[in-house]
Amino acid sequence: MSASAPVLVACAHGTRSAAGQAVVRSIVEGVRSLAPELDVREAFVDIEEPEVGAAVADAVAGGRAAVVVPLLLSTGFHVRHDIAAAVMGHDAVSGDPMGPDERLVDILAERLAEAGAAPQDAVVLAAAGSSDPLALEAVAQVAAGLQARRPGPVTVGYGAAATPTIAEAVEAARGAGAARVVVASYLLAPGHFHATVERAGGDVVTTPLGPHPLLAEIALDRYREATAG
Repeated sequence: MSASAPVLVACAHGTRSAAGQAVVRSIVEGVRSLAPELDVREAFVDIEEPEVGAAVADAVAGGRAAVVVPLLLSTGFHVRHDIAAAVMGHDAVSGDPMGPDERLVDILAERLAEAGAAPQDAVVLAAAGSSDPLALEAVAQVAAGLQARRPGPVTVGYGAAATPTIAEAVEAARGAGAARVVVASYLLAPGHFHATVERAGGDVVTTPLGPHPLLAEIALDRYREATAG
């Protein structure tokens, strides 16, 4: 472990779901396996501890720098406010969120194949949602990447804070003539929002993105981009 490299603080939202907690641990352990020389620590913006501000303060207490890597799929309140506040006044910076990234499209395509999605099925990309226009644009970029790989239509629905809702997007896909609608869970892990995805009325619902080894690769790349910058 390098004493000079900035501490990597992997910051997730936090969840009461044991399965969701396991996904976050798998990403953190994956980063440790890919970069054993780094000091990699967990942090959260809600529900779980350590809280990201406390984790950053602890990381820099010994005179080291820190990079917070948001284990979040797009920017939004938690990145712009919670994580930004956590690094303010410290020798610390925030990396970019995990999405958009073509590797997330790779995982989505894999999850669709696992769920038995047919090429002509309509796909609703189900995201958590945000009032931040940049977050919505990030989701749109991932949807466009998925559409480039599929002949059937790909649209977007949101669990909260944006429209259309996932249920509305499913209904619209059926109204456009889809014989079957597959809801692709664009969520990192099981938890509250995935339960919303499952209730949205799709004929098939994929599992969330994690666990998947590509997620650790993306997180480590965000750290390296932040340190290079």
